[in-house]
Amino acid sequence: MEYLLEAPVFTLQAALDAARFGVHRLELCANFPEGGETPSAGMLKTLKSELDIPVFVMIRPRGGDFCYSPKELLVMKKDIEILGEIGADGFVFGALDVYGNIHSEACESLLRAASGKPCTFHRAFDVCKDPENSMEEIIRLGFKRILTSGAKNSVSEGIPLIEKLIQKAGDRIIIIPGGGSKPKHVHQLKRLEGFREIHASCKTTVRSINQFFNPDVKFSADPEDFKFHLGIDQTIVEQFLEAFSE
Repeated sequence: MEYLLEAPVFTLQAALDAARFGVHRLELCANFPEGGETPSAGMLKTLKSELDIPVFVMIRPRGGDFCYSPKELLVMKKDIEILGEIGADGFVFGALDVYGNIHSEACESLLRAASGKPCTFHRAFDVCKDPENSMEEIIRLGFKRILTSGAKNSVSEGIPLIEKLIQKAGDRIIIIPGGGSKPKHVHQLKRLEGFREIHASCKTTVRSINQFFNPDVKFSADPEDFKFHLGIDQTIVEQFLEAFSE
C-alpha cells in the first residue's frame, strides 16, 4: 500500500524544503494566522517552475467563517480560473450556508471553474451541522477529498469520527485527516482499508537572517513573531514517511 503525505506551505522556502524532504503533495496557502487564504499567482507560478510534485491551491478570500457573499464567491471563481491557467494541480475550498449546511450551489459553481481538476473540501467540513450527511452531499457534488480533523480541534480528538467517515466513504471519496496530525495517527489509521492520505503541517519556526530590528515597532501582539518565518521540519516529515513504511 502506498500512502501520501500532504503538507500545507505558506512560504516559498517552506514549499521548496517540503518537496526536498519528501512530502508528496503541497497545499499552497497564504496567511497562516487566519488558517490559510488564497496565495499569490506569482508564488504558484514560481513553484511550478521549480517543483515536480503536485501543488493544490487554497481558495479562500478571507479568514473567518465559510459563508461567502456572491461577490466573494465571484472572487473565488476568478482565482480558480487564474491559478488553474498558471498550473495549479488541484484546489482546496469549501462553502457553507448560514445554517451550517453545505452550500451546494456555490460549490457547484466553483467546481465548474476548476474544469475537472481535483478539488478537496477543506475543514469548513469540521464546522458543518451534520458531518455524515454532509459527506454524502460532498460526494454527490464531485469533490475528490475531504480534509477533516473529525469535527474537533485536532485529529487526536476527532479520530473516532475520522475512522467512521473513512469506513463509510469506502472508495467513493478520500478522507484526509488533518489538523494536528501526528505520525502516531498513521499507525492508528493504517488498519482501515480506506486510509490513503494524511495532511500534516510538519511546521517549525526558522530564524530570520535579518540583522536589524526596530525595537519601537511591532506588527503583532508578540514582537518575536517578526524575527521568525514558518518552515518545514525535516525530522517530522521523515517520521511520517517511516510510519507509512512500517
